[in-house]
Amino acid sequence: MAEITTDVLIIGTGPAGASAAALLSSYGVENMVVNRYRWLANTPRAHITNQRTMEVLRDLGYEVEAEAYLHATEQDLMGENVFCESLAGEEIGRMKSWGKHPLSRAAHQLASPCFMNDLPQTFMEPILYSTACKRGSQSRMSTEYLSHEQDDDGVTTTLLDRLSGREYQVRSKYLIGADGGNSLVAEHIDTPIEGKMGVGGSMNILFRADLSKYVAHRPSVLYWVMQPGADVGGIGMGLVRMIRPWNEWLIVWGYDINAPAPVVDAEFATGVARQLVGDPALEIELLSANTWTVNDAYATQLSNGRVFIMGDAAHRHPPSNGLGSNTSIQDAFNLCWKLASVLKGQAGAKLLESYNAERAPVARQIVTRANQSIGEFGPIFEALGMTGGTDIERIRASMEARCHPGPEGEAQRSAIRDAIAFKKYEFDAHGVEMNQRYSSGAVVHDDQPAPGFDRDPELHYQPTTWPGARLPHVWVFDHDTGEKISTLDLCGRGRFTLLTGIGGEAWASAATQAGHALGIDITTHIIGPRQPYVDHVGDWARASEISDTGCILVRPDHHVAWRAAEMTADPEAELMRVLNTVLAR
Repeated sequence: MAEITTDVLIIGTGPAGASAAALLSSYGVENMVVNRYRWLANTPRAHITNQRTMEVLRDLGYEVEAEAYLHATEQDLMGENVFCESLAGEEIGRMKSWGKHPLSRAAHQLASPCFMNDLPQTFMEPILYSTACKRGSQSRMSTEYLSHEQDDDGVTTTLLDRLSGREYQVRSKYLIGADGGNSLVAEHIDTPIEGKMGVGGSMNILFRADLSKYVAHRPSVLYWVMQPGADVGGIGMGLVRMIRPWNEWLIVWGYDINAPAPVVDAEFATGVARQLVGDPALEIELLSANTWTVNDAYATQLSNGRVFIMGDAAHRHPPSNGLGSNTSIQDAFNLCWKLASVLKGQAGAKLLESYNAERAPVARQIVTRANQSIGEFGPIFEALGMTGGTDIERIRASMEARCHPGPEGEAQRSAIRDAIAFKKYEFDAHGVEMNQRYSSGAVVHDDQPAPGFDRDPELHYQPTTWPGARLPHVWVFDHDTGEKISTLDLCGRGRFTLLTGIGGEAWASAATQAGHALGIDITTHIIGPRQPYVDHVGDWARASEISDTGCILVRPDHHVAWRAAEMTADPEAELMRVLNTVLAR
């Protein structure tokens, strides 16, 4: 018989598991989260934190968002990806990344009230985990998942207390496997996995050293080192990654996946650091070292009955594009409001099927993009003459040729510039981060065709209120105080929201009636002159894509559930129809 009962048991306290716990507790759902280790992340694995993820933290509370910014390296210091022969050596080129280019910066500022930043996992996890525990999550460390059995009423999970060696059972209504790339939960529910694990080998070397004289004048998160042998395994080339400006660093260097993994001891690590930094006398304080494999795999089914997987358990890929923890946290944002709705009796269990329909395509997208980004280093190697063989002298001569006068040297310089600029698909892919549009039973399109993209959807975010898309951010203004507020801030926090304009008052009344009838909390906002929120600039009128008498129904995760272009004959019946569909009632 189970010793402990809870509504949701979460395996793993990484970005996915900790954010799921924080969200569920914020929604008033009893949950328990366990971790097989004694504490949280001990290495700064994930770090790029995009705007959409910061919107999730903002939804958890402004204090959560503020704490993230407090510990993060801000956007300007994320800077310009630098390509060089070594940090002390000659620079080959650089590109403005992560919204650093003025045009990209403008696009970021128009897209969201939040700012992307660099927040290592060693800082992100404690923020999410402490938020969860403060709000009611029960947590146990040194607790290992062993197995589970599910039935019509719930899931019985067997756990191991690694301190005492004692096994015990937890009874929950639902189980979430957020237990990483080697997920045992995913294995136990026979999750179909497309792709291949272990397609490349890499090593991480975490160390402290003051490198400010090499980098402070050209701030960046990533310094890519182009040296003979850099195209072996790994993520494309030697990488010196900033953890803390400018004295804590992580080196990523590849090894041949078909050969035994190297032993990365202090002597080996110091040698690699000296080689990539370009300082033969460099002394480092080695903090840790480990080897890992590059994966190219994603789950095509994210649930089985009452068991769900999220995060690295569902999408296993290299760190290219910085998509890992971001997608993991966004998985949780998608699933947790649905679990809360079902557990509170506000929605039918069929609503939970929309998690797979909406997030499995995202898993495929980001795994494909991340691995494609590795291949897109190829043109840089080709332009420098670094491909095809191990003749170091020939490679050095090819790299040297870029400095030569004449048509060949000019052509090579042009090829290098173009190849580096093309890396915007990894380092400034705003659309990859922000363009998710869902299609599932939790969205009502009413035969409204999906809008196309005016520009490359990987590079550019295109806002729309088409059902399934994330609600566009624009600033509106508080009528009484004059303070600006994001349209996203009018929504979320575990509630449905209905937005309308002057002439759409019947929608607001219908939302109140529907909320009472269905037992759900629907927040309503009428935006317009002399209303609580005023559209002084006209940005909302342009972004909403509806008339003043129309309405937009927004889900708790900021995605549009449904919209009406104008007032209908029976708004209450129409809204009831939509909500019953979305909530699978």
